[in-house]
Amino acid sequence: MVEPSLSQFAMTHPYAALTPDTLLDAVESTGLHADGRMLALNSYENRVYQVWLDEAPPVVAKFYRPERWSDAAILEEHAYTADLAAREIPVVPPLIVNGQTLFEHAGFRFAVYPRQGGRVPELSDPETLEWLGRFIGRIHAVGALKPFQDRPALNIESFGVEPRAYLLEHDWLPPELKSVWEGVSAQALDGVRYAFERAGDFAAIRLHGDCHMGNVLWTDDGPHFVDFDDSRMGPAVQDLWMLLSGDRASQIRQLADVLAGYEDFMDFDPRQLHLIEALRTLRLIHYSAWIARRWDDPAFPAAFPWFDSPRYWEERILELREQIALMDEEPLWPS
Repeated sequence: MVEPSLSQFAMTHPYAALTPDTLLDAVESTGLHADGRMLALNSYENRVYQVWLDEAPPVVAKFYRPERWSDAAILEEHAYTADLAAREIPVVPPLIVNGQTLFEHAGFRFAVYPRQGGRVPELSDPETLEWLGRFIGRIHAVGALKPFQDRPALNIESFGVEPRAYLLEHDWLPPELKSVWEGVSAQALDGVRYAFERAGDFAAIRLHGDCHMGNVLWTDDGPHFVDFDDSRMGPAVQDLWMLLSGDRASQIRQLADVLAGYEDFMDFDPRQLHLIEALRTLRLIHYSAWIARRWDDPAFPAAFPWFDSPRYWEERILELREQIALMDEEPLWPS
């Protein structure tokens, strides 16, 4: 099969129609007055731009990837962040313009946000971790009040089984590594299932869903949380484990600091600690499939040129083997 070139991708992908003029016209269609300046921000799943306005602070315009979410799912995310902000939880909901948060222009759905700057939190500081834990606990206390109706859940099928099948069925693996990855990923998913069994029947709540440090910005006033685009139902620990790094002893200390703040506002079910490495494993599989599904977007081959190389898949095989071993260990129990 002849692979399409990047130039062909650029011509045919829906985002090819999101020209600077289209972008500025979209912002203007909401009644805001752009002064012509814009800056592309770091985002692959959607297209996000800082846009300067006449006689007003800049805003951030987020153009949703076509066909990814329904309008109802997007509006459910907007309502969740608005509810959090109304309770003085530091999140960044979209602006309401003429009673709306979701707009459409030239076939693109988009939202406009106030610009909120900040820096990456210092996760080596116990006070910072406790502070983050407190706010995540507050987010979850609201998230537990009612379920999402139109957004999906984080589970083994959607984050592990289906992405694995996609990669295998669409021949993304180098032939010499396919059977090895197929076997290792199957073994890894067996470990994930066993971890979920040990965790038992945990409560699924509304989550941020992608609470890594790129989505937490720090100022002198503390943290604020951005980009709830991956918000979904799932276990509370999904929003906590990405704050942990380093060796096992370091992660135990960090987890203790996070939970010290978290449990000021939300009870934590310790059985969910069985899920930390399982969720990390699911994220690894899902991430590879995410890149593969987006390969027709010219931003992806440019950003991940190593994706279809044997070395990439050799490293993923090694990662999954490490995860299999970690899932066999006792969970992280904060002392």
